[in-house]
Amino acid sequence: MAPDQDVHYGTLDLMVLGTLASMGPLHGYGIARRIEQAAAGAIALNQGTIYPALLRLEQKGWIKGSWGVSEHNRRARFYAITRSGRARLAQDADTWGRTVEMVSRTLGQES
Repeated sequence: MAPDQDVHYGTLDLMVLGTLASMGPLHGYGIARRIEQAAAGAIALNQGTIYPALLRLEQKGWIKGSWGVSEHNRRARFYAITRSGRARLAQDADTWGRTVEMVSRTLGQES
């Protein structure tokens, strides 16, 4: 399947929060690659997609960023999920699950 460059609004936020909740602090490049890996190539994230999302999440207080050194000895900004980010993740994951069930029923498919 070819990568879809269009990620639905809010979906990327949920994927970033979920990635940080499960994997711990990561830099932006690492977050993008992990999401692509989990999506089995169905999406491709570039800097113009991931970094605005990280900035938005940081401004909302759902993640926090701090400078560190990457595995390649380069200065990088590492992001970690906050307590309010975990609460938001739980809320959005619940909403997402209900949405998937509703759409699946509407399309006549099992979820």
